[in-house]
Amino acid sequence: MSDPTTPIEILDLLSGSDFEVAVQPPGEGTGFWAGGPSAVWHEDAFYLAYRLRRPVREGRGYANVVARSTDGVHFDEVTRVTSEQFGAASLERPALVPIGGGGWRLYVSCSTRDSKHWWVETIEADDLSDLAGGRRTVVLPGDDATAWKDIVVRQAGPDWQMWACRHPLDGGDDEADRMTSVYLTSDDGLSWTQVGTALAPTAGSWDSRGARITSVIRSGADWVAFYDGRASAAENWFERTGVAIGTGPDSFTATAGPTPAGETVRYVSFAESLTGTRVYWEASRADGANELRTAKVPRPASPSQS
Repeated sequence: MSDPTTPIEILDLLSGSDFEVAVQPPGEGTGFWAGGPSAVWHEDAFYLAYRLRRPVREGRGYANVVARSTDGVHFDEVTRVTSEQFGAASLERPALVPIGGGGWRLYVSCSTRDSKHWWVETIEADDLSDLAGGRRTVVLPGDDATAWKDIVVRQAGPDWQMWACRHPLDGGDDEADRMTSVYLTSDDGLSWTQVGTALAPTAGSWDSRGARITSVIRSGADWVAFYDGRASAAENWFERTGVAIGTGPDSFTATAGPTPAGETVRYVSFAESLTGTRVYWEASRADGANELRTAKVPRPASPSQS
């Protein structure tokens, strides 16, 4: 199967006008977001998990929704989980994974109340419609020095891979927005072992404050990661997208980007169907709200993707 469109072409696509809106934000204006997508093609349909958010004063990230589509654009909700259900102050980007042999897992990023701490929990069920009432397991608890969120998860046969966003908490609340991407492995997708930092910020560059891997694909012998970056704490929530190339899943170097200044472009996710690949991402609108966009990638990506 041919390689995906070049990373530069995909970056241009993300900041262009050739897209369709897959999910509208839950309100108009700053602080209303639909985004943080995790896209999957499974059997005969696209499945999309995403986060819905209101402004801070109205509840922040209040739900993760899982929806289904046959065309990759028009989605029908199948189920949702809520911040109240997890006892969390807010939910961020989920990760949706069909389990080999049957069943589904949704990995949920949860914010601890009155804290900068985040943890990741998974909820699992045999049928997607039963997911909200499924079996729950904390997979990345974090601690006083570490918050975990916004993960990418892939099952490859008996092996599981994860790229997780790590926020250090040892510098106090004013430094907790910093982020690096850590690579982890697992035998079951529940108990994880850290391998090392997969992508770190680049000093003096547009991503000097943080680098968060949001998708990983293969292009020939290369590993290609799309990632969110920012240069300052003031750019928190307004990240842009760049590309990093890896010699393996645990070692990436920033190589291209970012998308143009002035527009939030983040949380890139790919889903490959029988008719081609779709890319999903979160982007800001003129009114300050964020919507979930999609576009078709001209050439199909490799079957090894997240």
